[in-house]
Amino acid sequence: MSAPKMKSIVESFAAPYLEENGFELVDVEYVRESSNWFLRVYVDKEGGIDIDDCGRISEFISAKLDELDPISDAYFLEVSSPGAERPLKKAEDVAKAVGEHVFVTTYEQIDGAKEFEGRLEGFDGDTLTITVGRRKHAIPYNKVASARLAIVF
Repeated sequence: MSAPKMKSIVESFAAPYLEENGFELVDVEYVRESSNWFLRVYVDKEGGIDIDDCGRISEFISAKLDELDPISDAYFLEVSSPGAERPLKKAEDVAKAVGEHVFVTTYEQIDGAKEFEGRLEGFDGDTLTITVGRRKHAIPYNKVASARLAIVF
């Protein structure tokens, strides 16, 4: 099964369950590493998730996958937090990150660069405003290749 199709299947049943239980589905990955397949489900909630949360969510997803049986290959299911450098996959994620330190890459150069790490000052749905040092950059959202929270050292 293709990775996008697997992601869609898991999102279709996991997102409603997670939302009902106070969690947010951050991302789903179905990837091959060496000779093994991994289905990784990244989940978060206000205040963060713990090992017990991951265990309960894993049990739910595993039971649902057994019922639907969409994967013919052997695979490992991993449920975890997206971590401190959480990816900002959707516009809603970017909006929630206003005021945070972020790392953004773009498909093409903007202000002479394709990587920006700084404070996300604003996001209006179309443009991210990031302060890097003393300079503000206006980055069109449709030019963003990837975005994530970044740890400041």
